[in-house]
Amino acid sequence: MRSSLVLLSLSGIGLALLAGTVIQAKPQALADANAATAVGGAPLSGVAAEGRVVAYPGAEVTVGADAIGRLLRVTVEEGDLVKKGQVLAEIDASDLIASLDEAKARLEEAVAERQLAQLNAERKLRLFAEGVLPAHDRDAASRDVEITQARIETAQAAIRRLDATIAKTRLLSPISGSVTARIVNAGQMVDRGDPAFIVADLNRLRIEGEAHEADADRVVIGAEVEIRADGFPGQSFRGRVEEIPGSVTLRRIKPQDPARPTDVRVLALKVAFDGQNTLKLGSTVDLVIRPSSR
Repeated sequence: MRSSLVLLSLSGIGLALLAGTVIQAKPQALADANAATAVGGAPLSGVAAEGRVVAYPGAEVTVGADAIGRLLRVTVEEGDLVKKGQVLAEIDASDLIASLDEAKARLEEAVAERQLAQLNAERKLRLFAEGVLPAHDRDAASRDVEITQARIETAQAAIRRLDATIAKTRLLSPISGSVTARIVNAGQMVDRGDPAFIVADLNRLRIEGEAHEADADRVVIGAEVEIRADGFPGQSFRGRVEEIPGSVTLRRIKPQDPARPTDVRVLALKVAFDGQNTLKLGSTVDLVIRPSSR
């Protein structure tokens, strides 16, 4: 009888241990099943997608050099706020400025020559009218006026050309925004087309997302989107689908999980933030898109 009680006690302990194992495993299983939950514990049922924060078209620009030369100065740092048209850097234009001064001097000379030629032409015209001067001399004086006028126009064209070339030595911000990248430094040699700065309007951001092509029929314009980022644990952002292409493409966003395939076809959609956004430009995010009710 004592043996039976011992066996029963051991069996009870074994069952308790087994039950304890089940009890410990159950919460983990539930945690895995409910991994996609919104703030406050609401379930996130919908189409899963990945994305990255980008700027709207025209809200992020790369400012490049439009002339060849050495950078005389750089006036901004990364993170600086700039206005449209603000000078970001200047290329040494001393030779061009000297040429411009020379062209302006030639213009003044041509203007003086034209004034003299005009007085001479008027005098010869009077003499011709009096019968003192032949028509040949009159016509030659008139031609001298035209020649000096052509010299004036040539000098003016040279000045406009040099002004335009000098303007290209100043790197201007085409938009108002923040300098998100400064690629050049003072004293550096640059060539035409070399990137120098990236300027972005951080108030005009959205998300480029990619959903699997199998879910394409469940995504519609205006669909609600839950947005999450690793840098904001326990926090989510809201958005809405604002653009859907008419075709699917190959994945362009590199998946965060290296085990996931990259040669899959996806629906590349655009998501607008619905409310305040504190995510950084270029951040990768996870999306849950509420499926269409149809």
